[in-house]
Amino acid sequence: MGIHRQGTLIHWNFFLAMEEDLDRLSRFIDFSGNDDAFSIEIARSFLGSCSEVDVVLKQLCKSINPNSIAGSINAYFNEVSETFPNFQSFEVTVPRLGLTLHPWEDWNKDHPPFWWKDHNKVKHHRHDHFEKANLKNCINSIAALYVAVLHLYKEQAKAGELLQFPKLFNVSDKHFGDRKSGSAGMPR
Repeated sequence: MGIHRQGTLIHWNFFLAMEEDLDRLSRFIDFSGNDDAFSIEIARSFLGSCSEVDVVLKQLCKSINPNSIAGSINAYFNEVSETFPNFQSFEVTVPRLGLTLHPWEDWNKDHPPFWWKDHNKVKHHRHDHFEKANLKNCINSIAALYVAVLHLYKEQAKAGELLQFPKLFNVSDKHFGDRKSGSAGMPR
């Protein structure tokens, strides 16, 4: 008997792996008031999620405009915000941890999100800015990745085809209209 293989949604699977790392981290750090906690493990998750945000936004721009040459956080802004005007106000909740996040709310064409600026400091000058690899930035970057991936796979999200479901993150029905019960991001 052979193995039947089909394509997978690689960015969805990557997000789920990042979320699983965050869930595991929540066993060791109380998320209710330790925003400034930093560590090698948090830095690893923070850098990984930001790298994936960059990849997903580039893919999202290509899905919007196949001729897109956008290649940086500020360059992605116009294409993403024109096509998805509610992208910046997109709300993510983490009910189990009592969190509500708006990871893109301070993004504009000349100003990356706060967590992205800190990511660049950690990425390029970790020896001087290691403390910016903190819980607040990590949670926001993974929430930002969730938002970006949901937009990249918007049709699959609407159809309830993003499987397996997130363990921590949720979004409101208002973001995807008439989704099937139990679709990705829905409270279970």
